[in-house]
This record gives sequence, C-alpha cells and structure tokens, in this order.
Amino acid sequence: MGLFWDLYQQSQISQHAQRSGALEDRVVRLEDELRRTQLLLREVIGRLEQRLGEDLDRDGQVGG
Repeated sequence: MGLFWDLYQQSQISQHAQRSGALEDRVVRLEDELRRTQLLLREVIGRLEQRLGEDLDRDGQVGG
C-alpha cells in the first residue's frame, strides 16, 4: 500500500507543478495584455483630447 501512496503523491506533485507553470505563463500573458491595453487607452485619450481640445484625463495637458 505504501508504494501506491508514494506513486499517488508523486502524481499529485507533478500535476501541481504543471498547473503552477501554466499559471505563471498565464500571468505573464495577462500582464503583457494589460500593458498593451493601457498603452492603447493612453493613445486613444490623447487623440480624443486633441480632437476635442479638452483635458479628459486631468493631467494638465491636452493631447499629452
């Protein structure tokens, strides 16, 4: 019985390691997507400010 228990535990450890790696990869992708979304949002706000002539994000600049 001890041998089967050891095999089961090793299997669980291996599965957890695979999930952890997948989770780390997903976090990296999500962080990259967030960075790209933030850059796009800044660009859109800048263009809207230029078009409207208003400081939409209240940073003290129009189109900046």
